[in-house]
Amino acid sequence: MYRTVITCAITGAEVTRKDNPNLPVTPEEIADSAFAAHQAGAAILHLHVREEDGSPTQDLNIFKKTIELVRRKCDMVIEVTTGGAVGMTLEERMQPLQLEPEMASLDCGTMNFGDDCIINTLPMMREAARAMQRLNIRPTLECFDLSHIDGAGQLIKEGLVRPPFHYGFVLNVPGGVRYDAVTLEFFRRRIPADSYWTAMGIGGKANLMAIYSAISLGGFMRVGFEDNVYYSRGVLAESNAQLVERAVRIAGECGCQIASSDDVRQMLQLRS
Repeated sequence: MYRTVITCAITGAEVTRKDNPNLPVTPEEIADSAFAAHQAGAAILHLHVREEDGSPTQDLNIFKKTIELVRRKCDMVIEVTTGGAVGMTLEERMQPLQLEPEMASLDCGTMNFGDDCIINTLPMMREAARAMQRLNIRPTLECFDLSHIDGAGQLIKEGLVRPPFHYGFVLNVPGGVRYDAVTLEFFRRRIPADSYWTAMGIGGKANLMAIYSAISLGGFMRVGFEDNVYYSRGVLAESNAQLVERAVRIAGECGCQIASSDDVRQMLQLRS
């Protein structure tokens, strides 16, 4: 029996209420959704925020307000995005690091993203890694393609990321590498021994199958509206918590324990 971690990606940058009317948008809605997801079993909150009109933003004040609201409700680990959204500069994307969260995502290479492209050159990756290291923020090394694992390896080789390592395998993004169990296992085999990793399947079928694959391979899982707005084929999810509850049930049926936020702090040696 091993202990698995559930991350909940509450809102993301691309999903809108046209995709699912239950999408949380305001800081208050995001905080409420995070709290419900935490009560359901999610240990980590992957945090994007939105403007009042629902558009994605890296505005420092909105992040600050949202984090404060989450903190009033629970003590789940908060992982801010530095991926942001298509078209944002690295400077925009890195703004939330000023709030010194426990964790942050670090995109480990340039990737196709639907009809667009998000640029992450090696110098940009180094800059983000240095900022996280300086502030003692644990990066999640997000890999959307196989070359990103080697990009992350370069950061590790240069001493810009120190163990324990936590990878995020983001599979099935439109225009990116597809999700299947063989691909996920191949990614897992390419990372350093004793690394932690989270499987992220984008889209309903890929997201559900990634839960089973993560459990079978000893990894962590991510759910939430950023990755999937459906509960089943053609049926919209009622909430992020509903998706967390399903992941908890599946893990339990497979004999896994669900890690708490404090467990994550210990495993990943987060700043105390």
